Amino acid sequence: MSAELSEPRQDAWLWRLCATGMAFSLFGLGGLVLRFIVFPPMRLLGGDAALRRCRSRAAITWSFRCFIRFMVRVGILTVDFRGAERLGRPGQMIIANHPSLLDVVFLIGHVAGASCIVRHGLVENVFTRGPITAAGYISNNESTDMLDQAAAALREGDTLIVFPEGTRTPRDSLPRFHRGACAIAMRGARIITPVVIRMSPRSLTKGEPWYRIPRRRMQYSIQVGEDIDPADWTSRHPLPIAGRRMNDHLHAYFERELARQ
Repeated sequence: MSAELSEPRQDAWLWRLCATGMAFSLFGLGGLVLRFIVFPPMRLLGGDAALRRCRSRAAITWSFRCFIRFMVRVGILTVDFRGAERLGRPGQMIIANHPSLLDVVFLIGHVAGASCIVRHGLVENVFTRGPITAAGYISNNESTDMLDQAAAALREGDTLIVFPEGTRTPRDSLPRFHRGACAIAMRGARIITPVVIRMSPRSLTKGEPWYRIPRRRMQYSIQVGEDIDPADWTSRHPLPIAGRRMNDHLHAYFERELARQ
């Protein structure tokens, strides 16, 4: 029997189960409210595509911040976010590990105006399609066009959030990054900033139903690391080799940082 299963249920487990159900319902409802109630009148305000995109991202950031406050106040989780003030710079690529379903909520909720590479399935989901389309988030369809679009967004001054694993980290595993994120960074990023996300106990992993909540409250610790200058790598190596070396460096960095918990 695992240590987690042998733990007694703590932190008002039954209430947390009900609150988690409310949170999932609220998230889905929020996506529909943004799509059908918030965004249509915002489009009537005029402005070019970039301005409309900026308004949509601001609305999503505000809604995610409210959602985070709700989860904290009802006792589902706690969050300790350190260094968030260094996120959101033009041309900054934020690279984070992906232990749970909520990681993108925490980052977008703390980085106003950021773009994000999102799983392609979310673009087709009725609850998330509207916000993703309005905000101009980039679909991870694993095409060359996606890499070009992401690099162009960075060159134009967007902050871009990327989860290089492409999916949530399996239980009892360390992150394994695809090289596509570093290829994007080498071609477009002014600066790369790693963000290490820790959570205990692990929950909301890939394929895990929402109602299988942990026996104690989830605790998130999010730490912003030191900036990495892509020019330090491209000046020493040809582009493909620089991307591979950067990917190896990030693997070692995240493994080292996650081992400290």
